[in-house]
Amino acid sequence: MVEHTICIGRVCRSKAGRDQGKLFCVIGVEEDFVLLADGKGRKLDAPKKKRRKHVRGVGTSAHPAIARLQRGEPITDRALRQALAAFRASDP
Repeated sequence: MVEHTICIGRVCRSKAGRDQGKLFCVIGVEEDFVLLADGKGRKLDAPKKKRRKHVRGVGTSAHPAIARLQRGEPITDRALRQALAAFRASDP
């Protein structure tokens, strides 16, 4: 089953692989793959390419860095880490 709601700026959790359970942000979308980064283990200049079926969208963040990413503007790894930390803090 392919999840169609995964788009740039979406916060996802890995369902499979060595990074299972970790939070990432989608920074790119290809046909059956997504490009994931977390700003620490996977930097923006070397994202993880993962099949869509191996990630689960868990929400979106209202953080300014995510909004910039969705508009196609460049962001830093530090800003991405801060956005994911803010998402973790607000996620029940």
